[in-house]
Amino acid sequence: MNLLFANDRAGEYPTSFYAATRDAAPERPALAGALRADVCVVGAGYTGLSAALHLARAGRRVVVLEAHRAGFGASGRNGGQIGSGQRLEVTDLERMAGQATARRLWNMAEEAKALTYALAAEAGVPTFRGIAHAGRRPTEVDDLHRMADHLARHYDYDQIDRLDREGLRALIPSPVYVGGDLDRGAGHVHPLNLALGIARLAEAAGAVILERTPVTRIDHGTATTPSRVVTATGEVLADHVILAANGYLDRLEPQIAARVMPINNYIVATEPLGARARQVLTENIAAHDLKFVVNYWRLHDDRLIFGGGETVSYRFPRDIAAKVRKPLEEVYPQLKGVKITHAWGGTLAITVNRMPCFRRPAPNCLSASGYSGHGVALACLAGRQMAQAITATGDGFDVMAALAQPAFPGGATLRWPLLVAGMTWFSLRDRLGL
Repeated sequence: MNLLFANDRAGEYPTSFYAATRDAAPERPALAGALRADVCVVGAGYTGLSAALHLARAGRRVVVLEAHRAGFGASGRNGGQIGSGQRLEVTDLERMAGQATARRLWNMAEEAKALTYALAAEAGVPTFRGIAHAGRRPTEVDDLHRMADHLARHYDYDQIDRLDREGLRALIPSPVYVGGDLDRGAGHVHPLNLALGIARLAEAAGAVILERTPVTRIDHGTATTPSRVVTATGEVLADHVILAANGYLDRLEPQIAARVMPINNYIVATEPLGARARQVLTENIAAHDLKFVVNYWRLHDDRLIFGGGETVSYRFPRDIAAKVRKPLEEVYPQLKGVKITHAWGGTLAITVNRMPCFRRPAPNCLSASGYSGHGVALACLAGRQMAQAITATGDGFDVMAALAQPAFPGGATLRWPLLVAGMTWFSLRDRLGL
């Protein structure tokens, strides 16, 4: 089954709250015939659009091929959280790659946040500061506070407020959590409008974005011959190819697919809460907890935007609202029975070690994917780093590509059932409070 069409109508945004409140976007044409480009980008999410923007500003001829619409995939459906750091904590990265590399990866993540805020500002998309991390157990809170101390001492990051039970509940009036922290350097944004804003900037710089154009095959070129990016309605010949399809890449590049697993995640939007909004968050921040199957939320126009629940099946559940209502009402029992006006799913991608997968499938092809739920800022940076790798103006891509990125056990046949078994086990731990 092709994930591009498993759960969505061809060429249409999902019936999400984000799609209902998105900025105006043009209906872009599909590819017709043959085009020549310096770089062909496959996928018009944050990664591909950022790459296209930075390449176009560097004077390259860029064509972006999108199977549906710009921002159609995870970039337009996520929780909108612009998080600090990498998906792994710096202490994990220190053990994996050493303190010097961990520091460089932290600095890259800070660069990613700054880039995302700057792109949003240039595109006229509002951003808001603050993400709270909520712990269910004292051990989780202790870990959060130790990490805040470690970041302040060794990474010069002093944007985190440590919160005890009373401090956290003053921000998040939920009986579930016993403390946490507030990262004032992190933030949140309307994710689809961010993608559409970067698309506007890329086109203004000269990039060509073509929609409703699924790529069916890539014939990689050589040092002297261009690559052929083939679709049902034409082809693009390009000196370089950037793969930016994330969880939808599966059939195009098997060696990436072995390391990047698509999973589905679900979000709902409630009716406007009015005065009850202060029973959810008392400041305009975003929040998430530390469960393996994480809950994450924020307010938008007095509506609660709440994400929770993951599946590794191709198909979204029949009743997404019911799936997400359960964790929502566990976090906020005071909202039991609240009306849900929008419910949608999205396909993201994870890796074994939860670090992004940066690779060169061919000498003139670069790929970045597998942000593991931490991709709003990192995907924007990944696009710029791939652009810099092509223009020889930066080495960030190679730093990320040097990180060990194992394949999922079981190969193409067994990776799905093994992941299902693992997620079932960790979901059970969440339910048991272990």
